Amino acid sequence: MRIAADWITARHTQAVCQMLVAAGYKALFVGGCVRNAIIGAPVTDIDIATDARPEIVMELAKDAGLRPVPTGIEHGTVTVIANGLPHEVTTFRRDIETDGRRAVVAFSTRVEDDARRRDFTMNALYADAAGHVIDPLNGLPDLMARRVRFIEDPAARIAEDYLRILRFFRFHAWYGQESEGLDPLALAAIAAATDGLAQLSRERIGAEMRKLLSAPNPPPSVAAMRACGVLTRILPGADDRALGPFVHLEVEAGLEPDWLGRLAVMAGPDAAPRLRLSRSEEARLCLLRDGMESMRGAGELGFRLGFADARAVLLLRAAVFDMPVDPVAMQDALTGASAAFPVSASDLMPELTGPALGRELERLKSIWIGSAFRLTRDDLLKRR
Repeated sequence: MRIAADWITARHTQAVCQMLVAAGYKALFVGGCVRNAIIGAPVTDIDIATDARPEIVMELAKDAGLRPVPTGIEHGTVTVIANGLPHEVTTFRRDIETDGRRAVVAFSTRVEDDARRRDFTMNALYADAAGHVIDPLNGLPDLMARRVRFIEDPAARIAEDYLRILRFFRFHAWYGQESEGLDPLALAAIAAATDGLAQLSRERIGAEMRKLLSAPNPPPSVAAMRACGVLTRILPGADDRALGPFVHLEVEAGLEPDWLGRLAVMAGPDAAPRLRLSRSEEARLCLLRDGMESMRGAGELGFRLGFADARAVLLLRAAVFDMPVDPVAMQDALTGASAAFPVSASDLMPELTGPALGRELERLKSIWIGSAFRLTRDDLLKRR
């Protein structure tokens, strides 16, 4: 098989390959760029594997007029900047020692060693500078069948890095064939290894969950996580029963995946700290969950939250109660989002100030919202 893609033939990328090949070293594209190019998915990062040691890569890049950056040189990685584009160039490696989170590696001259230390067979695919695919571990059939499978022994791969448990479910959500289900050998190994998740930082878990929930259709993967005992380990109290209906409603509405909305429909009470959400992410998660559990009408949601988040709340409510979205409610939310409260603080001053002013403004605002935003400024001031 040969990959034909603009990113391979780009002059700057070929320059990185040629600096290695011309010196007698291998230059092989590897991992996500090869995998995605084969299945027609977007390629965002370019990784190159080589038998040249990192200090040699640094020298060759400088001699070629490129800019090398020792981003992970102790682990064999040099980022070579060509025409402003980063290329991650990493020396072939083999694992010497692992502890479930990180590995001690030794450099190698064999692509087979490099392939065996990767996680899934679909990620152990390489291509030369001309795009010819190299498949040292027979991962191409798995990729073509959209089958996410650990390299060799699943239990051994998981014990090397327990983050691979979450990566397995994330990769199935993005690249797996839903009709075929998940690999039973992998699921058995995962179920036996859930204690290892305690070794992972919350930042790493949060990053994986963001990516998983951003997939087009994550419910099958999340359901498998629940069945294996993974979901309750990372998100105690999580309930994914409404996740499928929520994703379906998103698709019906023509919306892009909203990973925070998806988290809101299933998250336990302490999801934010467990996933190390940013302050803005935590605020929106609370806003969505509060809106979902509140009795506020659609118009008030639109006015207070804006249409996008009001729509998300209406979808969340519909998913939880397993009912269709009311188009009238959606229109009410749109009306509320475009409404402007006609009374200002200056209308109530100097008679009222401080907390009393705030309370009166909120009282009048509630009356105005209850009128479906029809009452005017004069109407409201008469109700004082």
